[in-house]
Amino acid sequence: MSHRTQSQRTASGRFVNSIPERTPPMLRLLREWISTSAPSAPDAPMPVERRTRTDFNQPPATGLRVTWLGHATTLVEIDGRTLLIDPVWAERVSPIPGIGPKRFFEPPLALEELPHVDAVLISHDHYDHLDRRTVEVLGMLGLPFITPLGVGDRLIGWGVPRNQISQMDWWESREVGGVTITATPARHFSGRSAIMIDRNRTLWCGFTLIGPQHKLYYTGDSAMFEGFAQVGEQLGPFDATMVEIGAYDRLWADVHLGPEQAVHAVREARGGLIIPLHWATFNLAMHGWTEPIERLLAEAERTGARVVAPRPGQQISPDLPVPVERWWPSLPWQSATEHPIVSSGTRQTAEYASRATPAMGANGGMASA
Repeated sequence: MSHRTQSQRTASGRFVNSIPERTPPMLRLLREWISTSAPSAPDAPMPVERRTRTDFNQPPATGLRVTWLGHATTLVEIDGRTLLIDPVWAERVSPIPGIGPKRFFEPPLALEELPHVDAVLISHDHYDHLDRRTVEVLGMLGLPFITPLGVGDRLIGWGVPRNQISQMDWWESREVGGVTITATPARHFSGRSAIMIDRNRTLWCGFTLIGPQHKLYYTGDSAMFEGFAQVGEQLGPFDATMVEIGAYDRLWADVHLGPEQAVHAVREARGGLIIPLHWATFNLAMHGWTEPIERLLAEAERTGARVVAPRPGQQISPDLPVPVERWWPSLPWQSATEHPIVSSGTRQTAEYASRATPAMGANGGMASA
């Protein structure tokens, strides 16, 4: 049976995952959020590489360059085309103005300094991936948008002309100047209402970007599921994968990967170099703000995975990866043994759960067995 099945909707019009997710107990979730003492944000200015439009005047020598602008916002130059993914320039990401997670640093590239962009890709409608004010500015510039089903309707409601928007179901593709963009399945959810009355009314996805010379995969937000192997089988292998590593917790392991499963997902997708996203920008979980990268590097070392760790604003050429430099401070963090993130319901779950990363002490050093 072909894996190229499209997304499914219930009779009420809500999208559903291929594997049902466990719902976290709200009282326990609230109790843990209140009681957490992990370092949730930097206490000193972060090292940021500031960018201007002129930094993009010279195309990448290898034909592929990724500029991480914070969280999931990336500027991808691939085989002569420039694509902007999940653009968020907002100071806060929340349904309530002036309240909610505040960014740790100013965007490395001012919105008015944005170079020429061939298309804007949006993976889903959560506030940390879809910022209304940013979209309104980009819409007025006449940029084309590519979104999963239903997300484009939100953009139309915000004043973006319908003819600038292309909406896709899973496995559907669009071409942008010789680069084929495919919406890939993910295991997540959607909604922008503070009380979630619109939950799963719009679709969520990842994207593959396939040009004449290079292939790049962006997972979007996702828990572990069979879709990563399907993407690798049908569209891989890839030069690099941009994968979310932060905002995880054992209570919601069915909506985000966590660092160790991120490594596993990239391997399943034949994803090449790991470019970590979705961390060090907003405080969206109870873990320490440096924990995702520490756990990612530990798992990469254990498995032999290739990984980079760019600063905000740093440009990465996957064909010429740079050595990891520890630009973040050394802070206490919990290991996979202390706080395992294991998504439910997949054949990978038992395999992954049977492994254990050595526990780390409170200072990041190895704990005794």
